[in-house]
Amino acid sequence: MVATNPINVVYDYQIFSKQRYGGISRYFCELAKGMASDENFDVKILAGAYINEYLRTAPSNLGVGIKIPKIQRTGKVIEQANILFSKFWLQSYSISILHETFYAPQSLAPPNAKKVLTVYDMIFEKLYPDDYVNKLKEMAVCRADHIICISESTRDDLLNLISIDPDRVSVIYLGHSPGNDLPEQQLHKQPLDAPYILYVGDRYGYKNFSGLLQAYANSEQLNKDFKLVCFGGPPLSSKELSHAHQLGITEGSLLHFAGSDALLKQFYQGASAFVYPSMYEGFGIPPLEAMSLSCPVICSNTSSIPEVVGNAAELFDPNNIESIVAAMEKVLYSTECSEYLKSLGHERIKLFPWEKCVKQTQEVYLSLL
Repeated sequence: MVATNPINVVYDYQIFSKQRYGGISRYFCELAKGMASDENFDVKILAGAYINEYLRTAPSNLGVGIKIPKIQRTGKVIEQANILFSKFWLQSYSISILHETFYAPQSLAPPNAKKVLTVYDMIFEKLYPDDYVNKLKEMAVCRADHIICISESTRDDLLNLISIDPDRVSVIYLGHSPGNDLPEQQLHKQPLDAPYILYVGDRYGYKNFSGLLQAYANSEQLNKDFKLVCFGGPPLSSKELSHAHQLGITEGSLLHFAGSDALLKQFYQGASAFVYPSMYEGFGIPPLEAMSLSCPVICSNTSSIPEVVGNAAELFDPNNIESIVAAMEKVLYSTECSEYLKSLGHERIKLFPWEKCVKQTQEVYLSLL
């Protein structure tokens, strides 16, 4: 049954002007597309001037804005332009829900609209307590009518670190997106003609890429039999390459690639295993992506990660190099273990469809009206 007056939901510009690719912008695109398929909801992404690539896959009537190239040192100018454009557009469009996509100093929500905020993690509060983003997040949390956390771990951290009513906070898990469909003739094309271990995403600080490098270097067997491939994030820095050299990792064993979701999908499909050594995650989409593409998962036993992967991954202590080595060698040198993890992964991902995320978010919106 279609409502006489559909509920008008708007997602703001913030993350679409910050990310070309990335988990948060993917989440909001999937959420908006799913929400728009229900005729009880009228959905818009108020993207303004944006750089995001995922919006290209959204229906043309969903986004309001124009795609621009990413130009260095123009962030503040584009931010102000997006604020002005959003305020002007919102004057002529009656909305019920404004879902903020990041942590702005002030909300753009009109007086009668309900404000919803998604909190993805509390990494900066726990690891970098003096960072300016923490204050912005606290302001956004306190003004929101309802907060969505993407894992129980994130909800617990939020309630421990910011004083708010627990009844205003819900947990809604993300879904998984294995990437774009590939032409049939490319499905079996290997991106690399050698066995490799796959790492995906940025490599700074808490991501613990340095721990993975150390573990890879410490195992003479792994170093000899597998290359270590990093996908995404910036190119390998001179500091990273120097560190690898000091560890005894030979030139050509550590490789970096970047590109589209379609290329990432090929790397998942060709990898001997996917390793996720992060110290902290608010959720963690890459393990689910790997599982959906029959790639065995080896990952940390910290924060929300065990909550997401369940028993479908080989877990290790990210603070213990020997633990990382043991987990990788166990999976990579046992066909039985590897195939068992693939089988468990195929079942695990059934718990995280985007449709479930959309439905539960709709219920939050309805509860506010």
